[in-house]
Amino acid sequence: MSGHSKWKNIMHKKGKTDAQRAKIFTKVSKEIIMAVKEGGADPSANTKLRDCIAKAKANNVPNDNIERVIKKASGADNTATYEENVYEGYGPGGVAVLVETLTDNKNRTASSIRHYFDKFGGNMGTSGSVSWMFEEKGVIIISKEDENGNEIDADTLMMVAPDNGAEDFSEEDEDTFEIITAPENFTEVCDNLSKEGYNFASAQKEKVPSNYVSLTDEEQIKFMDLLLEHLDDDDDVQDVWTNLE
Repeated sequence: MSGHSKWKNIMHKKGKTDAQRAKIFTKVSKEIIMAVKEGGADPSANTKLRDCIAKAKANNVPNDNIERVIKKASGADNTATYEENVYEGYGPGGVAVLVETLTDNKNRTASSIRHYFDKFGGNMGTSGSVSWMFEEKGVIIISKEDENGNEIDADTLMMVAPDNGAEDFSEEDEDTFEIITAPENFTEVCDNLSKEGYNFASAQKEKVPSNYVSLTDEEQIKFMDLLLEHLDDDDDVQDVWTNLE
């Protein structure tokens, strides 16, 4: 089972750059703010906040930064508020696309998302038009090298992952392994693997497609990449999920 398309692999590699890390921190900060507002600043009593913290740590956000955002979000003077919205549609060649957003201006965001779909050969759908193709899973990407540059043992990880609550294990590409968890076990598995000393390339709850679509037409591939790039660069967009092979 694989929860990632070629695009997600590109995102993991882009995530190693300073600019992408800054963008990830901005997006995770918004999620933390919303989690604190909804369920309080205590991670032990706020599952959503625990998941956000696990995601932040897996993306190398320093603990001091995480604590600073939580403190700011729980302060009486914090007036930041965001609305969650999900947009669904199809990209070029019938690729299913789910766009998760956090925004302080729903009209602006909806207009931008529709513009991207229209400009790059896709079309917006109604609620539920493609979401039925996706299932939420915890997806953890483990680097094949530890923090000291030593190659980790695949056989050991293959045994350790299920023992720590993982559902599935696979080789994602030449640089990483992929571990799948049930959504409710995601944070626990992250914590356990982190204690084992594994180096995360990324970790978060993702929408995993039940089937995949391949594109062979060069123009469709070009416009699909452009659609994904523009969605990823939009400050209101948190995550984009597709069934692109």
